[in-house]
Amino acid sequence: MFALTRIVLFQTAISIFFATTFMRAQQIPSNYELLYEQDFEGDVNLNHFEITDSSAWQIGKGNQGEALVLYGKSRYQPPVRSPLNIAYIKNMKFGSFILEADVQQTGKEYGHRDLCLFFGLKDPSKFYYIHMATSADQNAHNIFLVNDAPRTNIASRTTEGVDWGTTERWHKIRLERNIETGCIRVFINDMTTPVMEAKDMHYDFGYIGFGSFDDTGKFDNIKIWGSSYEPHSERFFY
Repeated sequence: MFALTRIVLFQTAISIFFATTFMRAQQIPSNYELLYEQDFEGDVNLNHFEITDSSAWQIGKGNQGEALVLYGKSRYQPPVRSPLNIAYIKNMKFGSFILEADVQQTGKEYGHRDLCLFFGLKDPSKFYYIHMATSADQNAHNIFLVNDAPRTNIASRTTEGVDWGTTERWHKIRLERNIETGCIRVFINDMTTPVMEAKDMHYDFGYIGFGSFDDTGKFDNIKIWGSSYEPHSERFFY
């Protein structure tokens, strides 16, 4: 009886493994490769990122090991109304890509409790960002365009918000960007149904980053797939 149970459990585990592997293969285009991966283990420090204020960030406790931790508000004044806390990956500009990461929101609960993803970043007043928040409104839980003016929401579809839960809860996120079609899609925990969608062609290649409008949080197990990237090294935040 016990032997039969072990066999059934083993077969179930094998089925789940192959089903998950097949789903991942279906989700990643055949012409994409893994361009960037970071789990913050080993010799990793904040010098891997350009940051609005390094005193607000650290490498600290993550999902299973270390993580990129935003623990305070940046002393940064953006040129136009937009997020204060940004850490973008150095030396790489991405075009079309798929990004996955584990995130944890560590702030107090309120309507605009948020974390952000940045992409197409050209300079401090030209970029896109995803604002993932507890409650959706004109300025929260949306896809935003910053184009030398205060941020503008551009999503054609959003949900009512994110159930962040406790400050110990981790969430899986996925961001898809296609610069040929302008398509932007965001997934949180459920990788089959997007929580936000938009189409916009303002920016193509740009830096990818992480942060929050004015809250705190953690980012871990980052993976970025794409067909190519452009090597660049620019500093925007001094």
